[in-house]
Amino acid sequence: METEHDQSFRIERHGEIAVVTPSSKVEEMHETMIEQAARLVVQSLREDPPAGIVVDLSQVNYFGSVFVSFLLRCHALARRHGSEIVLAGASEPARELLKLLDLETLWAIYDTRQQAIEALRGSD
Repeated sequence: METEHDQSFRIERHGEIAVVTPSSKVEEMHETMIEQAARLVVQSLREDPPAGIVVDLSQVNYFGSVFVSFLLRCHALARRHGSEIVLAGASEPARELLKLLDLETLWAIYDTRQQAIEALRGSD
C-alpha cells in the first residue's frame, strides 16, 4: 500500500512496517506546507498504526525545525502505540543536525531503508 501527500511525503507499508519518505521538495517548502503535509502523514499513521516506522531521509539533504517537529510527532505517536521509529539514509548535513540537537540518541540511524526495515522486524 502506498499513499502520497502533496508529493511531499510518501507512505509505504511493508507488512507491519510503515516507511515514510519525504521528497526533496520538503527542503524548499514553506513551513506551513510542511506542517500540513506532516499532519496528513501523522493522521494516516494514527488511523492504521504500524509496528514500526522507518523515515527514509535519502531524498532530503537538509531540513529545518518544522521537519524535526514532524519527526518528534511521529516518535510520540509510535511510542503511544508501542512501536519504534528509526531513520534511514540520512545525509551528512542531516546527521550533523540530528547530532547537534542530541536526537541521534533518540533514533537509530541506518544507512539504507532495507537495513532499517530488517532491524525493526528483528526487534519484534
